[in-house]
Amino acid sequence: MTAIAASPVEGVEWVRPRPRRRQRRNDLVLAVVLAVGTAASVVLYRVTGWGEDAPWWGSVLWVAAMTLPLAARRWWPEIVALVASVAFIVGALAEVGEALFSNIALFIAIYTVGAWGRSRLRANVVRGVIVAGMFAWLFWGLIVGSMTPDQMPEMSREGIISPYLAFGLINVLTNLLYFGGAWYFGDAAYRSARSRAELEERTAELAAERERTRAQAVAIERLRIARELHDVVAHHVSVIGVQAGAARRVIARDPDAAAASLSAIESSARDAVDELHGLLGTLRGIDTGGVPMPSLDGLADDEPAQTSTSTRGLDRIDELVAESAAAGLPTTLAIVGEPRDASPIIGLSAYRITQEALTNVRKHAGAAATADVRVRWSDDVVEVEVTNTGAVGTGEAPGGAPRLGQLGMRERVAAAGGTLELGARARGGYLVRVRFPLRRSEEAHA
Repeated sequence: MTAIAASPVEGVEWVRPRPRRRQRRNDLVLAVVLAVGTAASVVLYRVTGWGEDAPWWGSVLWVAAMTLPLAARRWWPEIVALVASVAFIVGALAEVGEALFSNIALFIAIYTVGAWGRSRLRANVVRGVIVAGMFAWLFWGLIVGSMTPDQMPEMSREGIISPYLAFGLINVLTNLLYFGGAWYFGDAAYRSARSRAELEERTAELAAERERTRAQAVAIERLRIARELHDVVAHHVSVIGVQAGAARRVIARDPDAAAASLSAIESSARDAVDELHGLLGTLRGIDTGGVPMPSLDGLADDEPAQTSTSTRGLDRIDELVAESAAAGLPTTLAIVGEPRDASPIIGLSAYRITQEALTNVRKHAGAAATADVRVRWSDDVVEVEVTNTGAVGTGEAPGGAPRLGQLGMRERVAAAGGTLELGARARGGYLVRVRFPLRRSEEAHA
């Protein structure tokens, strides 16, 4: 496949790419068809008596020169047009040709110079030479004919607008339309090809930029998750330190209290290891499309990570609901079941996903939308569900790609070992549902 030439910039002329294999094959077929048609027309012309004294071999050479070069018309359009023009004149003067298919072939040749010429200056010069030569030949023939009464004696030369003058004007107008049409349509085809090339290049650039943006968003979200999980692990480690100090102080006089502290240390250590395993699995398994991981320096957030991870969790979802309602989106909150202990990473992930889902409702669901947030607790699972009654279609960006916010949701769910459900509801609106396990399997600690 031929690559698309670069779009023109100021001061640089766009160059049309070389023809593809299919186009060259079509040109060959066109040349053969025109050759066959021209040969048949020459035979009919000779039967009528026109050019019957000319040698047959001259007609054969003329047919070949008039039509077969068109097979290379997109490779060397200027040369093909000049050859066809010279052959056209020779055929008429030597009476070895015809005036039907040869006009079609010449029109195509001149059109191709405008449509496929790789230099606009050269294309204009070549077409100008051909058109000037053709009109010079036409005017010369008309002038000679006007001074030769024996030529077309049935047409009088007398009067202001004599029949012969009318015949000449008809020829001039016909040639103006013929060569003007070939020139105009050739330039129009060139402009159309240039516009298509520019559009395809811009489309490719936009697709590449969209992919880069998506990959960068994934990378930034991964860094955010890593930073927040770092604080969660730091929390576990601080708990371990406190419990270890307590156990050291009471181990001699209160073995039972020391055992309880050691048990808390064990639980915190296992939770930290589980969360680290989840993070490493997420960071290793997600492809950023070759985009380098950004630095943590300058990574903006609305508050420091230490504050966000220690204070944001399932117990603060009611604040998100209140903020959403204050922002103009009617939002309700329902809590089902008895709240249970959840790890900080689960609480933070649930908080962030709820925040993103409510933000998407405000952005995409329409002014008349309402939202419902439900938190369901069971023995081993916590489920957070955000639904809205707005417009369907808030889940995907144009072109069917997931929105960047959804990519962040998937990252967080993968890091915490949960599952995510997204999609339009049958009765209207959109659904975001996430489930997190509250109990780790014992195999994870083996």
